[in-house]
Amino acid sequence: MKLIEGYVILKDVRFHAFHGVMPQETKVGADFLVNLRIGYPLGTAMESDEVGDTLNYAEVYALVAQEMKQPSKLLEHVAGRIVKTISKNFPLVTSIDLTLMKQNPPMGADAEGAGVEIHLINDKRL
Repeated sequence: MKLIEGYVILKDVRFHAFHGVMPQETKVGADFLVNLRIGYPLGTAMESDEVGDTLNYAEVYALVAQEMKQPSKLLEHVAGRIVKTISKNFPLVTSIDLTLMKQNPPMGADAEGAGVEIHLINDKRL
């Protein structure tokens, strides 16, 4: 069998952060969920059983946590910083799917969350 694509996944990673346009959002903050699906060549790690041959999800988490600590008005801006940081630190990444959700957003509606979802590919031909 041939490996077509592999992914490292972080699911429902929780953060308390200070992103938003409203004054109370920057003062008291809100709870956020981050989901990542990162394309990465996993074939070598499947054979070697060595962490150096894969995308270390603890290192990815540390980068995401660093970006979540930096306040922004827009979730699009936070998402953009996260994917840029991951791409810069891990050049073998082939794709990134990111969902960033603000839980219980202050918009006058009964909603679990509001957020952004982005999909990027690292295609050298583009």
